[in-house]
Amino acid sequence: MPLALLALAIGAFGIGTTEFVIMGVLPQVAGDFGVSIPTAGWLVTGYALGVVLGAPLLTVLGARTSRKKMLMILMGLFVVGNTLSALAPTFGLMLAGRVVASLAHGAFFGIGSVVAAGLVAPQKRASAIALMFTGLTVANIVGVPGGTYIGQALGWRVTFGVVAVLGIVGLLGVARLVPEQGRPEAANVRAEFAAFKNVQVLLAMAMTVLGFGGVFAAITYITPMMTEIAGYSEGSVTWLLVLLGAGMFLGNLIGGRLADRALMPMLFVSLAALSGTLLAFTATAHNKVLAALTLTLIGALGFASVPPLQKRVLDQAAAAPTLASAANIGAFNLGNALAAWLGGIVIAAGLGYTAPNWVGALLSGAALLLAVVSAALDRRAPAAAPHEPAAARVPVTASH
Repeated sequence: MPLALLALAIGAFGIGTTEFVIMGVLPQVAGDFGVSIPTAGWLVTGYALGVVLGAPLLTVLGARTSRKKMLMILMGLFVVGNTLSALAPTFGLMLAGRVVASLAHGAFFGIGSVVAAGLVAPQKRASAIALMFTGLTVANIVGVPGGTYIGQALGWRVTFGVVAVLGIVGLLGVARLVPEQGRPEAANVRAEFAAFKNVQVLLAMAMTVLGFGGVFAAITYITPMMTEIAGYSEGSVTWLLVLLGAGMFLGNLIGGRLADRALMPMLFVSLAALSGTLLAFTATAHNKVLAALTLTLIGALGFASVPPLQKRVLDQAAAAPTLASAANIGAFNLGNALAAWLGGIVIAAGLGYTAPNWVGALLSGAALLLAVVSAALDRRAPAAAPHEPAAARVPVTASH
């Protein structure tokens, strides 16, 4: 595998770290700016909304820019955003920094996948894409817990400063190691947007919003939940996030394999189990051991639903998958934003730090109902043509 993939993996690692690390330092950030925990939750919501807007927008705007140049621009945005977050004197500027950093998220993974596949022989493309996305999964096991530990020991500003340095390393790596692949052909934007007229595409994206949103309803406020309800010390949050990350890593691997065999059944099982586990978390959060086990299971079930959700969108938008794929990455983050906002509302209403868990259960349950509707429409649709759909021939790596 070429060294250029290392540069892409470093970028993915930094993006994954900055997306999730805010959950580990949320109380410290809220305390320093003198805002409530629900208000600080807007740092999650704002980032997620930035991905929702940035993923399709920058994908379209960068359609005629060389992929290497576009990756460098995206990593530059990432560095600027995290630097602003690290130095922000006010909560408003901290939020602005989060949004700027988030604009790079979706387009980086979309364009980076194409670049990674073009660096190797055709029979190694799936492995190359997977290697780039390893940076994202490792971020959940190493980057987020490590960033949380740094934030608790040295201050959350240092955490975002370190993430900005990672972005600089990724930028320099792209500049030095990624070869110029030429300017891509102009995208047929009209054809790409036409995919959104398909009801099944819209249903699949709605499932993405609600399904993964259920996970974020719980984990956005995981630090106060574990310290105030389960009775863990702040120092314990680091290894609790390691458990969450390990669950995500394993769930993603298992979900991808099972989704290749039976996509919709896998989606039914993962969403139903996720909804039930989130509901159970309202009770298990009061016990240290059960809380840790449930948290790991939520990570596993949440990410087990990612591959079938991503593949479902690509299958239904087979004629023009590029924009739909980028938009679905935005859909994951729209779910994150919705869930973080709803979780903050129920906490602010005085329902306690476990209340976001039943909000998440309702969101995942709603996604399950949409999956049932979508499957019913499949059965009513005319038989598919005997040839294999285009999306099935394209290697798909789960991401959000």
